[in-house]
Amino acid sequence: MDISSLPTASPTLGASRQRARGEVRAHFARAGARTEAARAYETGGLRLRFPRARAECEAVIVNTGGGMAGGDLAKIELTLAPEARVAATTQSAEKIYRCDEEPVRVATRLAVEAGGALAWTPQETLLFDKAWLERSLEADVAPDASLLLMEAVIFGRLAHGETQISARLRDRWRVRRAGRLVFADETRLDNAGAALDRPAVGGGARAIALILCVAPNVEAQLPNLRAALDAVTGAEGERLEAGASAFDGLLVARIASPSPSRLRAALIGAMVALRGVAAPRVWS
Repeated sequence: MDISSLPTASPTLGASRQRARGEVRAHFARAGARTEAARAYETGGLRLRFPRARAECEAVIVNTGGGMAGGDLAKIELTLAPEARVAATTQSAEKIYRCDEEPVRVATRLAVEAGGALAWTPQETLLFDKAWLERSLEADVAPDASLLLMEAVIFGRLAHGETQISARLRDRWRVRRAGRLVFADETRLDNAGAALDRPAVGGGARAIALILCVAPNVEAQLPNLRAALDAVTGAEGERLEAGASAFDGLLVARIASPSPSRLRAALIGAMVALRGVAAPRVWS
């Protein structure tokens, strides 16, 4: 395995303000009965760690900066060779701080070749008051491969009283199967706290998530997912709103809750239901 680590190239904006640029790239391949990182590259504040390299390789992305501020950029690229199996996540929730001039930008690219299986399940993204995040995800999956995508966003540090925040979110997903676009999604929220309070948008939610599973015959997993989501109940004020549907090798679920902990429990249950194994250890 070849791992390179280079200094961060942080261009100066204005007189003296430096911005962080981080990137990780990894290509995974079968090595006998195991899946290993055949090539890996990391630069800036992003690091890759591999706590497990068994039949399924566990990959954990670490942001050594502890959070991201306006103008910061993160790029993530994961590719799987035929029959490779990878569960990729992040070490902890990603914090997006107040952004005065520029957004935080996060770009993720994923590719899964024939017979491969990738679960991309990063932990939650936490938007502080006046945060501004522009995020994109592009994926291409072979017809007989499987891809599980899961992204969650928490709006405000609720324990600190940030219940009405003016954060901005732009989230763009494009997923292709054998090069053909099969899923496209755009989320745009301005003044997020007020927007999520509207009944037709979030109904008071402060935590939202999108789950997408692309796999042959994934429709058969829909009852398992719905049962897992139905099992997550909470006290008044911690309700969970969720909906899931499946068609033509795609399974999609959206979840919203006023309670980040309730949403997290739902995500862990969804991972177990869809993958048949425990969630990555860093989720514990």
